[in-house]
Amino acid sequence: MRTSPPRRTELLAAGAATVTVVLWASAFVSIRSAGAAYSPGALALGRLLAGVLTLGVICLVRREGWPPRSAWPGIAVSGVLWFGFYMVVLNWGEQQVDAGTAALVVNIGPILIALLGARLLGDPMPPRLLAGMAVSFAGAVTVGLSMSGEGGASVLGVVLCLLAAVGYAGGVVAQKPALGRASALQVTTFGCLAGAVVCLPFAGQLVREAADAPASATLNMVYLGVFPTALAFTTWAYALARTTASRMGATTYAVPALVVVMSWLALGEIPGPLTLLGGALCLAGVAVSRSRTAARTVARGAVPEPRPERTPDSAV
Repeated sequence: MRTSPPRRTELLAAGAATVTVVLWASAFVSIRSAGAAYSPGALALGRLLAGVLTLGVICLVRREGWPPRSAWPGIAVSGVLWFGFYMVVLNWGEQQVDAGTAALVVNIGPILIALLGARLLGDPMPPRLLAGMAVSFAGAVTVGLSMSGEGGASVLGVVLCLLAAVGYAGGVVAQKPALGRASALQVTTFGCLAGAVVCLPFAGQLVREAADAPASATLNMVYLGVFPTALAFTTWAYALARTTASRMGATTYAVPALVVVMSWLALGEIPGPLTLLGGALCLAGVAVSRSRTAARTVARGAVPEPRPERTPDSAV
């Protein structure tokens, strides 16, 4: 029996989300590795330039035009916050904490997305969401305390990862409306370009550090640009255009677990028991914040949330 178009769209979106989660998890490990040779700003700029070149070639092959004017505000804001600010701050944070801890702290982003959605888009903010925020904040504090014996730099790393989560959340909220007006490839390409422009002040550092960096670090930087940026951000936008922000946020809950496994295999890094407890609290808070909505939907027999109005033809 042939798969119906809506079901096929759901499967494609789920597959795209899976690709995103796996590649974003690998990014935490690659950032940790490349960060030994590149400063945070230089690494972000190199990654974004590799991403822009990759996406530019794809746009030329597909003959993608410029995004409509109405999509530019969302593209610009998401580019500055998510592609620019987020990447620099995350790179800096991962110089202070291990990859698994960074992923655990950044993964409070879905709660922040819900908060910003309530403030900027008029989404409801039930008490359960506030409770979830409190639990996740307690988890972040626990992570910071668990690493306090290593000095203030570790606490700084947790704060930087929290700031990265804020940039990530702001970028997602800004990107969602833009996806209703432009294709996933357009939104990703020009968002990446906006982030690269913001990071241009680090160009001098990038040139100097690239001359002395080992080939493995430079290859990691290129990998970050081609796969976790060009490919993963495009598959993210593809899936986000076909589902809700909350469902997409839920898919990122698997990132910390994947990062812990990857960092153990590639870097020999495993967060301690108290760090893992703090990370579990972060994820538990996110789960608490989303559970009430699901329960109400089942209890009231509510219809599913409406699908985005975009058609498959307008996306990658």
